[in-house]
Amino acid sequence: MHNRIYYEQPLNERIRTFLRLELLFQQAWFHLNGETAWDSRAALTVLDDICTVFGRSDLKTEVLKELERQTATLAKMERSPGVDRARLGEILGELEVLTDRLYALNGQPGATLKSHELLGSLRQRSTIPGGTCAFDLPAFHLWLQAPAAERATALKSWLSAFGPIQQAIELVLRLTRHSATATVEEATDGFFQRNLDPNLPCQMIRVAISGEAGCFAEISGGRHRFTIRFLAQPSLAERAAQVNRSIPFELTCCIL
Repeated sequence: MHNRIYYEQPLNERIRTFLRLELLFQQAWFHLNGETAWDSRAALTVLDDICTVFGRSDLKTEVLKELERQTATLAKMERSPGVDRARLGEILGELEVLTDRLYALNGQPGATLKSHELLGSLRQRSTIPGGTCAFDLPAFHLWLQAPAAERATALKSWLSAFGPIQQAIELVLRLTRHSATATVEEATDGFFQRNLDPNLPCQMIRVAISGEAGCFAEISGGRHRFTIRFLAQPSLAERAAQVNRSIPFELTCCIL
């Protein structure tokens, strides 16, 4: 299948949070490499979102639990026939290194950013539409006039506080996505449903469809089953409706 578009649905809160953080980290690093003041503004907005996510739960503990869970699951496979033991050993080594790195962290990642004067003032004004104008935050306005390299250095320093967590989440999601082989399926009249084995907890559903299919996948599910509806939207101003034709797609039930 050429020109695939992937749609993912997390089936538990932990993976849902990891996917959101993955998106935020990707956005932050993309804007960080830009040279304009608008890039720096966008990077700081995303950094504030990252700090907000970290402030809602003990993410260090959640990531450690997932690393240890995946380590235990993969370790059981070492004696299974047909397993590439060399590659498995490399993966277990990666998991061990990241686990040790997180245990070595003191406190929650990014905790020091809560008391940062500039970031704190931005956080207070971010809920007001246009609340970061030059007349609202003259110190921020001055910082945006600094050379691009200087702004990038500061942004990298602030984002680096989340480095070990970001690397761990990237590894967890990579292993999750590649934990099963995709199968070719077909959704009759744009609808597909399948039961799940509750003894093999599925972490995520992945659907790949051709970019020329002219529709998108809407996935919902829980521990016991999931459904996929393929919807077409003639224009962004119109409501999407389920297609009335068969849609071939690739399905991956990520059970690691």
